[in-house]
Amino acid sequence: MPIDYPAVLDLKTEAAPYSWSDREVMLYALGIGMGSDPLNENELQFVNEAFATPKPLKVVPTFASVCVWGARPGAIALNRLMVVDGERDIIFHKPIPVAASVTADARVCGVYDKGKEKGAIIQNEVVVRDREGDKIVTILSSTFARGDGGFGGPSEGMPEPHQVPRRAPDRSLDIPIRPDQALIYRLSGDRNPLHSDAGFARRAGFPKPILHGLCTYGLTCRAVLQTYGDYDPSAFQRHRVRFSAPVFPGEIVTINLWKDGNSISFEAHVRDRQVAIAKNGQTVLR
Repeated sequence: MPIDYPAVLDLKTEAAPYSWSDREVMLYALGIGMGSDPLNENELQFVNEAFATPKPLKVVPTFASVCVWGARPGAIALNRLMVVDGERDIIFHKPIPVAASVTADARVCGVYDKGKEKGAIIQNEVVVRDREGDKIVTILSSTFARGDGGFGGPSEGMPEPHQVPRRAPDRSLDIPIRPDQALIYRLSGDRNPLHSDAGFARRAGFPKPILHGLCTYGLTCRAVLQTYGDYDPSAFQRHRVRFSAPVFPGEIVTINLWKDGNSISFEAHVRDRQVAIAKNGQTVLR
């Protein structure tokens, strides 16, 4: 069944309730690889509340990408076998609390037809609010539905991507992906078998399970925290990137960063395969 355009643009949900605790906060941080060195005090702040000697637990800014996992504007008929994350853009209105009860408003804000053989792009917006109704984060997501093009919608009008500088990177760092990292990350909400079932991954066109795009998103956040963010989550005002190729667990991701005032541009690639896996990245710091 093709995407029902333009009726799909009317889909929305309002004030859906969600909550989380420090358990979800720490599990997410572990899922993006933090805490692999138990002597790294900077990363321990995100995975350990240190009960014997209490310390404030910090929240990785991109925990926002899973804090209301499942928040959707409504059902859209898609070929789920062919669906992958395309882009994520989060605006931080205030620091994310360690534990909270919140509400989420979700709407479809754009649907684009790339052609019958090229797929479709669905853009959603989710606004997360605290109990007082104040915004915590606004999450803009793009889903690439590889098997759902040709429904007759517009092909143009998508926002222009951020352009990274053409000069050599100011900083570059390598982040190894553990072989079991997708299995840990999926416990933060995304149970898509594409990331855990070899047979399903092959049917979807991949030689083996791939890492979640949002896990890659978290890796880029780690890179900015480590280099220019001083491990301070409250410094993040915006974090966005486009996913351009899959990452396989066990690989090493290289992240290049450029600093221009409070704007940090970044891109990521897997050097061994000579492939860019995340493009047009930008963090805006306060």
